Amino acid sequence: MKRDRIGVIGVGHMGLAMAGRLAEQGHAVFARDIRAEREALAERDGARACATPALLCRQCDVVIVAVVDAAQTEAVLFGADGVAAAATAGTTCVVFCPTIAPESVESFATRLDALAVDWIEAPMSGGPARARQGTMSLMVACRDRVFERHAALLETLADPVFRLGERAGDGARTKLVNNLLAAINLVGAAEALALAERVGLDPARTLAVIERSSGQSWIGGDRMARALAGDTAPRAHTTLLAKDSGLAVAMAAAAGVDVELGARAAAAFADAVAQGHGGRDDSCLLDLARAKKP
Repeated sequence: MKRDRIGVIGVGHMGLAMAGRLAEQGHAVFARDIRAEREALAERDGARACATPALLCRQCDVVIVAVVDAAQTEAVLFGADGVAAAATAGTTCVVFCPTIAPESVESFATRLDALAVDWIEAPMSGGPARARQGTMSLMVACRDRVFERHAALLETLADPVFRLGERAGDGARTKLVNNLLAAINLVGAAEALALAERVGLDPARTLAVIERSSGQSWIGGDRMARALAGDTAPRAHTTLLAKDSGLAVAMAAAAGVDVELGARAAAAFADAVAQGHGGRDDSCLLDLARAKKP
């Protein structure tokens, strides 16, 4: 496989894991983050820090955008010293990884098309440990010729790579549907374990039963196991599913679809953030469920 020069803008939990994975696989990796300490971590894992997105882009064939939301994506692509100012028509490829609204993806793709800059929409799922191992999933939408050109790189980053077609925004639509269900499952798992404790059951034993029975969900098992073990280190901040479930409910409303359970789950995440838990790992929903009064 050709060893591309790859930039990662936003080396938070997922971006740092991807940068480390790519450096380990022999790529020249460049990193940019607004936090110097995150850039230092990326350099420890083999990347080279760049002072601006534009400087990073000038070093790279592929630029992976792994920031949090549409506003940050807009800033790093089209703001002062952004990627667009340095991208080379026909050569640079921009990969969008944040979970953002489909219409935001469509807008960014249209603006890059006007510059003759290739793009790949690739929201991700699976968490930083799987990203570091190359076993997370990517939900990919892009033109067929772009996919063929960069398929090997995508397969280095993820297994599976879900090819969704050419329409910009379909990665976001798929990710929002998935994350709405993840939010529902996590809220439900927290409430179920809180109930188990209230009726005198051992929560760890109850979770073991759920994990081998019809109530199992990946996110419920992962987060509840951490909560029961007292492992509070943030891997996925509560703000992330609050954002994603809110975007999913908005997408449903625009499509004229009533997602009652999804709306309740989104409200639960919004309440958690409003109560000051946005920076905590989203396994904190078990604490919140325990604290609910009858």
